[in-house]
Amino acid sequence: MSPRADATARSGSGSRPLDPRPVLITGGAGFIGTNLAARLLEEGRRVLLFDNLSRPGVERNLRWLRARHGERLQVEVADVRDAQRVRAAVAQASQVFHLAAQVAVTSSLVDPREDFEINLGGTLNVLEAMRGLDAPPSLLFTSTNKVYGALEDLEMEATDTHYRPRDETLRSRGIAEDRPLDFHSPYGCSKGGADQYVLDHARSFGLPAALFRMSCIYGPHQCGNEDQGWVAHFLIRALRGETITIYGDGRQARDLLFVDDLVDAFLQCQAQLPALAGRAFNMGGGPGNALSVRQVLDVIGALTGCMPRVEYGPWRVGDQRYYVSDTRAFAAATGWRARVHARDGIERLHAWLVDEGIAAAPRLARRTHAA
Repeated sequence: MSPRADATARSGSGSRPLDPRPVLITGGAGFIGTNLAARLLEEGRRVLLFDNLSRPGVERNLRWLRARHGERLQVEVADVRDAQRVRAAVAQASQVFHLAAQVAVTSSLVDPREDFEINLGGTLNVLEAMRGLDAPPSLLFTSTNKVYGALEDLEMEATDTHYRPRDETLRSRGIAEDRPLDFHSPYGCSKGGADQYVLDHARSFGLPAALFRMSCIYGPHQCGNEDQGWVAHFLIRALRGETITIYGDGRQARDLLFVDDLVDAFLQCQAQLPALAGRAFNMGGGPGNALSVRQVLDVIGALTGCMPRVEYGPWRVGDQRYYVSDTRAFAAATGWRARVHARDGIERLHAWLVDEGIAAAPRLARRTHAA
């Protein structure tokens, strides 16, 4: 099977004729957007990337996409806070993936208003642009596990390497969508507010919109920093022989989801809208792909041939000692499952960073992604 035929089969699109209108990806030059755009373009779709190019590394992603796919890739350099530009982009689209965001808890603590304007205001711009159309495109929004707060009420036990729930059912399944919302930090509030606006616009106005509350996503085209994209950040620093700062004790456990599996989930969800409209799904690698910070460092040490140098800092606001997604609801709705095991995915990301020479390049100054 050819790569394009395989991608078509995985997306569930079958042999249906392709819609000539572009798929709109806000924040599309970022890590996840680049992987999603590449898959869509490989399937023969047209893609419109809407991004203000503020995040370090996105220009590299954009060059890569343009070199591979040429004129089928459209780029709109604009900000989701610009309602007029958003309306014009949404009006062209067959589908919308709204990924643009201010992505860091730490940045939200420095400037809560900017965080609010990008994450909540920008999302409302997208929703209102859709609401103004007679036949709005379908929307998939990327929310966050931070809408559940720090999960401080969960009884935890600590092993030498990781935290885990005392409750065996929770340990085997992870956090489900019936978990009460509890926004922590300005980032949690802005993303949580946007999360609820998406669900309510589906309910109140009949928009074909759904969302993923995402855990830890990683893979090629990720140039992470200590605030976001921590798996890539750890790998880059380890490959350069630089010290890694861990906030907390390193036993924090997360379920890791390789970006190819996320793109599969994106396309399967879009293929079933509006049937899935108004639903929120927890999205991650699940219990089978849960690793702690310490365990990820062990994997990196095995890949690089020596353990990274580590220093410890204080716990950060809203940090969860444990978060693992219960993905059974989405699996039941679509048949999706994560296919790439976390250790294999980390090895693939390591190989990509080495092949691209990213770990040898000077570190880029950190800036906020406000696309």
